[in-house]
Amino acid sequence: MATENGGPVDIIGNCHNGPAGGSPTAARTSLRLIYSILEKPRRWDELSGNGLSNIARFYSWEAHAKAYLSMLQPVVSKPKPLVQPPATHQFSSYRNRALFTAIDNTLLGDTEALEQFAKVVRTHRRQFLFGIATGRRLDSVLTILKRYNIPTPDVLITSLGTEIYYTSELFADIAWSHHIDHSWTPQVLRRVLESLPGLSPQPKNEQSRFKVSYYYDAELAPPLEDIHAFLRQQELSVNATLSFGQYLDIVPARASKGQALRYVANQYNIPLERTLVTGGSGGDADMLRGNTLGVVVSNRHQEELSNLSENEQIYFANGAHAWGILEAIRHYGFF
Repeated sequence: MATENGGPVDIIGNCHNGPAGGSPTAARTSLRLIYSILEKPRRWDELSGNGLSNIARFYSWEAHAKAYLSMLQPVVSKPKPLVQPPATHQFSSYRNRALFTAIDNTLLGDTEALEQFAKVVRTHRRQFLFGIATGRRLDSVLTILKRYNIPTPDVLITSLGTEIYYTSELFADIAWSHHIDHSWTPQVLRRVLESLPGLSPQPKNEQSRFKVSYYYDAELAPPLEDIHAFLRQQELSVNATLSFGQYLDIVPARASKGQALRYVANQYNIPLERTLVTGGSGGDADMLRGNTLGVVVSNRHQEELSNLSENEQIYFANGAHAWGILEAIRHYGFF
């Protein structure tokens, strides 16, 4: 058997050779789990057989070598050049500032406001770097850009900061993907979260390589702070974000909208003090903090952004949706 923390949980999860989840300090519970196996010879034989057959499958040198070679195969058979972002010098001479906005309930929501914002972007296009940071997948973002005739951004940060794309050719930042892959174990994460009430997986088209997404039932699910504590207890290094009170997204510890935005700003040598960032939900919180020109639109999710209300560096607009973005552009004298 294994306690609820540490590597043995993963071993039992792979080999199915015993119970897991007991607290290391709950001796009586552990004894009951052991006795429940010893008292049932058939159960003992089943677990023993699972261990003997699966140990070679998952933990032999042969299995390790096969897994390693299978990961190398795509690289060897279909080599792809490492695509770097466009050279920053082409921006440095005239684009010394950046504007990043979320999509849902920020950029979208008021057709007239969006049209006015798009007009401003086109008028001043050569003066700044235009980016979108969203929890949506790339294909969903591209559909929205086309449907609402939004000017093509210079940078797209998608899937809650786990993917970065540059220019109209949509070059993917491979270096960023390698960076955030550190200690990311989505299979273990999904298995651990099965025990929590009030969470149901979102459809596959809402999931991605570096984003695990659930519907969140506030009446049944633990508070977000408790989910954070639970994941730390399971030794999972991740970022969990609740948006609009009903969407729980979990990404690698090195990934978030804010971390991706700061990475991009550094790529183009644009100071954060000249980077205007707008949002309205919990998923936007970390990119609004810090030295950026943070803006929260008036139709924000009050509870999720309540901890930002005392931050003097963040401007709380009176306007909703894109009106709030336009108001912030004037407030900061952005152009």
